[in-house]
Amino acid sequence: MIRILKKIYNLPCALRVRFSPYINRLVLKSKGVKYGANCMILGRLNISGCGNITIGDNFYFSSGNAVNPISSNLQGAILTDNPAATIKIGDNVGMSSTRMWVHDTLMIGNNVNIGACVLIIDTDCHELDFRVRNHTLPSSARDGQFVKSAPVTIEDDAWIGAHSIILKGVTIGARSIIGAGSVVTKSIPADCIAAGNPCRVIRMI
Repeated sequence: MIRILKKIYNLPCALRVRFSPYINRLVLKSKGVKYGANCMILGRLNISGCGNITIGDNFYFSSGNAVNPISSNLQGAILTDNPAATIKIGDNVGMSSTRMWVHDTLMIGNNVNIGACVLIIDTDCHELDFRVRNHTLPSSARDGQFVKSAPVTIEDDAWIGAHSIILKGVTIGARSIIGAGSVVTKSIPADCIAAGNPCRVIRMI
C-alpha cells in the first residue's frame, strides 16, 4: 500500500521528467536556440534574453527536482542580457542545474562536465560605484563608468565541480578539474587540479 501511495505522490514529477525533453526542445526552437542531435534536457530550463545560443550534439542538462539529488531542486537558467551576447556549447557536454548569465561571450568546449548548481557569469551585473547603483550620481559625472564584462571560456574535457562560481574573464584550460565549491576569479591553465576561494592550482595532472 505504501509503495502505491508513493507512486501516486511522485507521479506528477515522473511525468514532468518523462515529457520534459520534448517540451524543452520546443522551447529551444521558440527561443531561436540552435541545437544538435540527441539534445536531452530533463526538468524545466529557464531561457531568457535576446542573445545567440548554439548547442552541439549529445547535450545533457538536468534541472530541478526529481532529477539530480545534489542539485537541491534548483532550476537551471540561461540568460543573455544583450543582443550581441553569445553562448556556444560544444559536443558531449553535460551539466546539472547550471545557471549562466552572459553579457559578452561564453564558450564551452567539447566533452565538458559541469557539476550541479554551478554559476557562470561573465559580467559584474551592477556598477561598482554605489552612487551609480543608488542613482545619486548624475550620468554626466560618471566619467565613462560601465558595468564590466569579459568573455568566459571552458576548454575541452574540463570538469567543473558542483556549486562552483566562474566569474568574468576566466579561461579554464583543457582537461583541468575545478574542485567543488570553488570561486574562479582568474584563468586556470590546462592539465591541472584547482580549487578554493579564490581558486588556485593545487597540482598538475
